[in-house]
Amino acid sequence: MSHLTVPTQPMVMVVVAHPHPQSLNHAIADRVSQQLQQQGYGVWRHDLYDEPFALKLPTAELQLEYPPPADIAHYCRELQQATGLVVIHPNWWGQMPAVLKGWIDRVFMPGVVHSIPAPNAIITEGLLQHLAALVINTSDVELERELEQFGDPLATIWERCVLGFCEVRSYRRLLFTGVYQSSAAERAQWLQQSAETAAELFPAITAN
Repeated sequence: MSHLTVPTQPMVMVVVAHPHPQSLNHAIADRVSQQLQQQGYGVWRHDLYDEPFALKLPTAELQLEYPPPADIAHYCRELQQATGLVVIHPNWWGQMPAVLKGWIDRVFMPGVVHSIPAPNAIITEGLLQHLAALVINTSDVELERELEQFGDPLATIWERCVLGFCEVRSYRRLLFTGVYQSSAAERAQWLQQSAETAAELFPAITAN
């Protein structure tokens, strides 16, 4: 992970985890990526269902210190160098899709997203303080039922268990519900809201 090539412009990593290329999730990723580029950012765009990395965490990667394998090394470099991270995925059974969970299991590794703990200790320091993060979730369940019956578990997973643990200090999340029966007008509004939120979180870059 040494001798990293520094990007010539601020970069944002956009990660989408949905199997259908014509999904609302992909449309959101497209719109957000376009907005970020209009703001002056470069975009590293990743469709996890269409990228060649091993999903399962190998036994060797349970070690606290190991070099990132070739299939995930570029993701690790991007997390270290990026100004921002945008993750877009559906709510499946109150969780993220398995491909995204597998990606996090492997890419959010010691030395990249948190420090390597001292021997016989578990205390670590988050290493993603430099990131601004936007998480956008979609759900077929209506908002009232989502909150009352299920409690929006993804809010806790992202805010506390993933990004909070890595000490991401600038974080926004959007939740779009009732997607299955949504109208074209509702989807257009969600796309606009996603773009506007990205513009707020990542202010336009002005030339010196």
